[in-house]
Amino acid sequence: MREIKSNKKNFFARIFIKICRIFGYEIIDQSNFTIPTSNRSLNESISIPGKKSVTVPLGKVKINRPIKSLDIILRTCMSVNMLTQSKKRIFEKSKDEYTYRTVTSIIKSVKYAKTIFKNTKFKIYVIDHNSQERQIDKIKFILKESGIQFEIINLELEKFSQQIKTNNEENNEVTPNQKSNMSNIHQSLFLSKERSDDLTYFVEDDYIHEKISILEILYTYEKIASLTNQELIICPTDYPFLYTQNENTKVFLGESRHWRQTDQTLCTFLTSKKLIEKYWVDLTEMCKFEHYPFEKPLHNIYKKELCISPIPSLAVHFTNINSVYGLSPNVDWKRLWEENEN
Repeated sequence: MREIKSNKKNFFARIFIKICRIFGYEIIDQSNFTIPTSNRSLNESISIPGKKSVTVPLGKVKINRPIKSLDIILRTCMSVNMLTQSKKRIFEKSKDEYTYRTVTSIIKSVKYAKTIFKNTKFKIYVIDHNSQERQIDKIKFILKESGIQFEIINLELEKFSQQIKTNNEENNEVTPNQKSNMSNIHQSLFLSKERSDDLTYFVEDDYIHEKISILEILYTYEKIASLTNQELIICPTDYPFLYTQNENTKVFLGESRHWRQTDQTLCTFLTSKKLIEKYWVDLTEMCKFEHYPFEKPLHNIYKKELCISPIPSLAVHFTNINSVYGLSPNVDWKRLWEENEN
């Protein structure tokens, strides 16, 4: 006699799933590793930008701090190999090769983030000093091919360098390379203040990014800012020097990374227009007087505002292999380098 299977169980399961969707609940079928309410696998993200951040098994965080836009300001100078030292970088290539791969990696990361953060505006700015015309033409070609809105701007060196004090905090004369670096940071801050609607990512031209970098940063900013009810500073790099100090920290959970509170970074960081305006004097002071360490004004801000960096790193500073300010630990540097060959 043929067995007759009942569809009652499936019928009631479908009704239950629909009810959960109406009330905004997620249910997990741990027998087959799926999330029926979202039609996704358990290892896929079910967070929704601007609405909710969901972490299994911790549950949902309602997003009350959605991101409207992200401006990326890339500071380039392909004529200078290293700002303050003469050592060669890992892989020992010319400086422009690191810049091309930085741009390529940022484009990949933005394009990936745009598939999820569909209501967020993205734009890439390049502020360049003293690079060759052929180098700028290549950057322009790479950006144009990406389809991402972009703008290339020349550094107004004379305008900003005139504001820099001649001697630094150690009473040494400020070098021409440092003056151009400080001027570029200064112009970047002005650009952000004048044009940004929300977040700005200030980045140097030797940071190669993981594909998920921008997506993870945006997810994390929304989540942690919503939980803490405050604006943040995010550094995308897990620097080696963070592990040379015996200091307490706080650990946060992002979308696919752990994040630690830090009170020190270099000058590659992301923050909001609100914090830029709030700390305008402190930030621009860094561009007018060379402190020791150079980032001291930033570090003073971190004593008042939350700054976090990822574990493991989302962007690697491709400098000399022995530098504590360079290559992040527990990252496949060779893979990241090869993946972003233009």
